[in-house]
Amino acid sequence: MDSSSICPKFEKAVSIISQRWSALIIYQLLAGPQRNSTIKEAIGISGRLLSERLKDLEAEGIIKREVFPETPVRIEYSLTEKGRCLEPLMRDMKEWSEQWVDKEQDTQINH
Repeated sequence: MDSSSICPKFEKAVSIISQRWSALIIYQLLAGPQRNSTIKEAIGISGRLLSERLKDLEAEGIIKREVFPETPVRIEYSLTEKGRCLEPLMRDMKEWSEQWVDKEQDTQINH
């Protein structure tokens, strides 16, 4: 396929979702609002990189950050309407991976 025939909006969407860890963060937030530490533990990402990705996804309008004025301050992240609209895509990717991604092959690639 000629790359000039790819829709710029599609290209941008793929760029956002394919950024390392972004799809996993989105998938994790499908379960509902979560704190930074919960996301970090669930997907095994460093705190610095998680903060960076959360800021990127917030800037894209995919997630929202909510600060609760408690002591200590509680911050939760959740999907916006734009982010929740990614649910069918995330579920389809999960189903596809369960059918087509070989765990043994995946282990060899990552090590």
